[in-house]
Amino acid sequence: MRAVPESLRLAAILLAAGAIGGVASLIVLNDPDKGVAAAEALTGGSVARGKAAIENRQCAACHSIPGIAGAKGQVGSSLRGMGSRKTIAGLLRNDPDAMIAWLRDPQVIAPGNAMPDMGIEDREARDVAAYLYSLRSAPS
Repeated sequence: MRAVPESLRLAAILLAAGAIGGVASLIVLNDPDKGVAAAEALTGGSVARGKAAIENRQCAACHSIPGIAGAKGQVGSSLRGMGSRKTIAGLLRNDPDAMIAWLRDPQVIAPGNAMPDMGIEDREARDVAAYLYSLRSAPS
């Protein structure tokens, strides 16, 4: 039996370690509990209350929203992976302050856009933002 060169053995070990690390990072990124905690820390809101607010405000009439029963609206954009996006409505940098401002006053930010002013107050906007930030896409 031939000995495997040391450089090939090292390459195989590094490839295996990289594969294990990649799988581990996908598990961490897709761990719902960690995503919820991160979203709540980021926004100061509650993912559970945000989900309830999204259901009560009937956001599903316009948006497709993962985790919301019957949310297959076609008027607004899909909110799948919202927590991983770079922008909000193609206009704003996707950060908590901008998300909360958009949820509270979309017509002030972009007059005439399709998102109606829903009369959302700060706490509810933080909750909705927390839910939306919990919707993260797996890395590509």
